[in-house]
Amino acid sequence: MLDAGTGGGLPGIPLAILFPDVSFTLIDSIGKKIKVVTEIGKELNLKNIEPMQVRMESVPGYFDFITGRAVTGVDEFYRVAKKKISREHRNILSNGILYLSGGDIESQVYTNYKGATVTSLADFFTEAYFSSKKLIYIPVR
Repeated sequence: MLDAGTGGGLPGIPLAILFPDVSFTLIDSIGKKIKVVTEIGKELNLKNIEPMQVRMESVPGYFDFITGRAVTGVDEFYRVAKKKISREHRNILSNGILYLSGGDIESQVYTNYKGATVTSLADFFTEAYFSSKKLIYIPVR
């Protein structure tokens, strides 16, 4: 799994804690952020993360899933991320992109991406922050 634009390690570090058998590559183009993520990983003794200072276009390898959170617009993120998705499907969920975004994006996503789903985080969290946040899943076949 690739966490693109990980910043301070979200959502990559919590996911790595929840799924210790999954390998996570956490990338950001800003070195200070990767240094923090590296130190957090050491303190938590996380053996399943690999922090890297690199842009998504240049990260080596292919991934089953790529996460992102409003690092850019959905269309631009998809354009770059789809090239890094593995074509070997081995999970219940088809390989693809999991993108956190805000706003009214359902019509754009459903129009532009076949098989995509949009889930409102307000269905799971009561805090006001989540009232307009969405999780977009776009399968890449």
